Amino acid sequence: MSGMTVFDEHPALGDGDDALLALVQALKERGYAFTTVTPASHAKVEARAPGRKATNLRDVFGWSRPFDEDVLPPGLFALMRQAGVLVRGDDAWRSAVRVSSLDGELFLHSAYPPSEADVVFFGPDTIRFVGAVTEHLASLQRPVTRAADIGTGSGAAGIVIAKRAPQAEVVLVDINPRALRVAALNARSAGAANVSPVRSDLLSAVDGRFDLIVSNPPFMIDRAGRTYRDGGGSLGEGLSLAVVEAAAARLAPGGSLVLFTGAVIVDGEDPFRRAATAACEAAGLDWTYREADPDAYGEELDGSAYAMADRIALVVLTATRRQES
Repeated sequence: MSGMTVFDEHPALGDGDDALLALVQALKERGYAFTTVTPASHAKVEARAPGRKATNLRDVFGWSRPFDEDVLPPGLFALMRQAGVLVRGDDAWRSAVRVSSLDGELFLHSAYPPSEADVVFFGPDTIRFVGAVTEHLASLQRPVTRAADIGTGSGAAGIVIAKRAPQAEVVLVDINPRALRVAALNARSAGAANVSPVRSDLLSAVDGRFDLIVSNPPFMIDRAGRTYRDGGGSLGEGLSLAVVEAAAARLAPGGSLVLFTGAVIVDGEDPFRRAATAACEAAGLDWTYREADPDAYGEELDGSAYAMADRIALVVLTATRRQES
């Protein structure tokens, strides 16, 4: 397959973006909704009828199935062409983007399969992560004035913060230019004017302190080194620990980190918990740690990278700097 895509190497919005936003708005007006599953589940669904063509909008923009032009309502094909998200195959078209539902909004992200190193990933963990952030926001006793979403991807968590704290400055941080482009589009689509996409390795290109830092970094062991998936370290924990250390250095008094990540359990022990909570204590941060799901990504245990693992848990670490007396 060949064709154009909306993504380029510059995070600023440009040609075709208005058409892409109009496409998302048209989907909203037609009541489009889609819950994105994991790539493993997606593959199982598609294996039931390999190569089947799309018959509706969910097939085109959710399941990334090939489609004929007449499947789309009038005007949508032209918007896709204008936005540069049409990819031509041998006998059908495909969309270069997917659109998923969350928090009453529609979010753009990369098409299936997520095989490129710099795809903009959105899936069940995005929903879990946003849930953890929303729960934390509801518990706060004072308003958020400055927040950062590290490794923002589609921008979902930062946009959810921006909607609930319209007075706050929300910085969407990512090292991936594609992600910043998509996050900026999603922010415009959601009407979140108080966000700033910034290309940065963690918080290295961002100044100042924050009273809320959130992150859902990659945490898998990925031999292909895909940016959206590979967490580094011996068990995929490297980037998550780096987020803890970066946040510890930049939280304002009373500020909190909400980290949603994975933890590999080996012989009943959680090495990530031990390292992350030790880093919090060394920095004088109070913390809580819980398993949001004790057994996720079981299919990964078949690979040699996880030969010693009991399970992979999804965890939420919340760390808070004490108020100055």
